[in-house]
Amino acid sequence: MAGGESQTPVSLSDRELQIIDLVAAGLTNQEIAGKLEISKRTVDNHISNILDKTRTENRVALVRWALQWGKVCLNDVNCCPLPHQDE
Repeated sequence: MAGGESQTPVSLSDRELQIIDLVAAGLTNQEIAGKLEISKRTVDNHISNILDKTRTENRVALVRWALQWGKVCLNDVNCCPLPHQDE
């Protein structure tokens, strides 16, 4: 995969997954900090750790990685709706 993205599963915390979801939604680090009620510096650190763990170089590569591994759902891409009870 291009960009040095990890080819193996990566263990991420619930907070890291939450941050990836917000990055994929297009929020800046400052906006993520406000939404999660944490400091921007904490968000910066989380994103740096996430980029290291996923072996991605930037936010775009991170979102590509997250889509590949099913960590995010964007506009019905990578979404697995639950079957209805009556089906």
